Amino acid sequence: MKLNIKDTFNTQLLSDPKTSNERRQVSNAMFSFVTPRKPSAPKLIHVSQEVSQFLGISMEEAQSEEFLQIFSGSKIIEGTHPYAMVYGGHQFGNWAGQLGDGRAINLCEVVHNEYRWALQLKGSGETPFSRGADGLAVLRSSIREHLCSEAMFHLGVPTTRSLSLILTGDDVLRDVMYNGNSAYEKGAVVCRVAPSFIRFGNFQIFTSRQDIDSLKLLTDYTIRNFFPDIELGSKEAYLEFFQEVLDRTLDMILHWQRVGFVHGVMNTDNMSILGLTIDYGPYGWLEGYDHGWTPNTTDKEGRRYRYEYQPRIALWNLLQLANALFPLIGESEPLEKILNSYSSRYAVENLQMMKAKIGLFKEDENDQRLIDHLEKMLQLTETDMTIFFRNLANFKRETEIDLGGKFLSIIEDSFYDSNRMKPVIASSWKDWFELYKIRIEKEKYSDSERKELMDETNPKYVLRNYMAQLAIDAANQGDYSLIDELYHLLKNPYGEQPEQQKWFAKRPEWARNKVGCSMLSCSS
Repeated sequence: MKLNIKDTFNTQLLSDPKTSNERRQVSNAMFSFVTPRKPSAPKLIHVSQEVSQFLGISMEEAQSEEFLQIFSGSKIIEGTHPYAMVYGGHQFGNWAGQLGDGRAINLCEVVHNEYRWALQLKGSGETPFSRGADGLAVLRSSIREHLCSEAMFHLGVPTTRSLSLILTGDDVLRDVMYNGNSAYEKGAVVCRVAPSFIRFGNFQIFTSRQDIDSLKLLTDYTIRNFFPDIELGSKEAYLEFFQEVLDRTLDMILHWQRVGFVHGVMNTDNMSILGLTIDYGPYGWLEGYDHGWTPNTTDKEGRRYRYEYQPRIALWNLLQLANALFPLIGESEPLEKILNSYSSRYAVENLQMMKAKIGLFKEDENDQRLIDHLEKMLQLTETDMTIFFRNLANFKRETEIDLGGKFLSIIEDSFYDSNRMKPVIASSWKDWFELYKIRIEKEKYSDSERKELMDETNPKYVLRNYMAQLAIDAANQGDYSLIDELYHLLKNPYGEQPEQQKWFAKRPEWARNKVGCSMLSCSS
């Protein structure tokens, strides 16, 4: 197996002079050279064929002993120098100081077909930034990250990718719910892939330390390698850079809201400078359409990172990035102008996105009110977001909005208990559908054309937490077939896939309060 190694981050930027993995504060450097921990008995569980291909790795090579050794952390590729990045960040709104790659080790950068990819092992041992942790990961969280990275890509959401999932053969001690009940779990390593893993926090750490030379070096490197259309040499370049980061971040958040994805830990150290979804910890999809839902037990009280707040938290995080870049620009007004454009742009683009979800493509001054009305209706009863929007596409112009409520048959599968729907709520749905029917009469598309367009916006299949948990439970028993089944299912989330209809279903009642199926902790 021969990879086209073309490292830049650890060759063009400043390294920590110390080369041990011991915990420490790292100053005047962008990274520390580290050595991955060798697992005792690595075993390949799953490989993403797509990711291996765009790295120039054949499926035959992906099944080789060399692949297993490299991507489990057992063997360092000749001529490469693995490293961990230093960065800071705001966690739950509070400045946390130095954070860094505490359980992620960057192996190298690969160029294939003119695309550059950074390869990073998650769960391969301690680094200088591990603080009080061991730098390892468990099979449970590794399955979730591997599957979700690929699922999000096929949903059309900007994301990091996952190449491989490997068991280490070592047990890892974890307290799943942070309640004092620690237990040993199977250890695993995921190989994450992205053009870069640089985060907002990479810039924040240098500004917090007033190390402006390092800040400039890192920012120039980032622009030169990942924003090549920006011409360096002036403060305008840094403003263009910030504008581009804002644009990409806004686009990512719109996609999250469109598919009902909730990240769960939107700290600034979990925000990609490239606008990619990064760090799949306690994430989830809306099951009941609850704007206040967060999958993170750590955030249970304040719900800072709930679904409804994701757009505004992204803006808050962008403000922190603007503060970090300020020393390179020297004036706040142009940064504020860019930041101030976010909310109005989001409102416009979110309206267009929501209109596409319900099949409206012409302009109408009442569309925002119709959508606001719908979102209120969706929260009157426990309503599955994915099923509701997918099935709404089956509504036809000739559908009768009758007092008998037969029109509700189109969407009743999305209600968790339609038999208990109060008459007043059914009547309210009737009112909304009457308005909706009048509105779609103004559209030029036929019912079938409108359905096709809506189905391209509303996925049929998403990685619900209970689905991931079923795969985890089976894997803990040595059965990895469900991982592969879900992987292939989620490669075509907008297709009907009638043979996989069992996955187009509400969360089963047994999963409502089961650990791993509703809220999750950051423990991995």
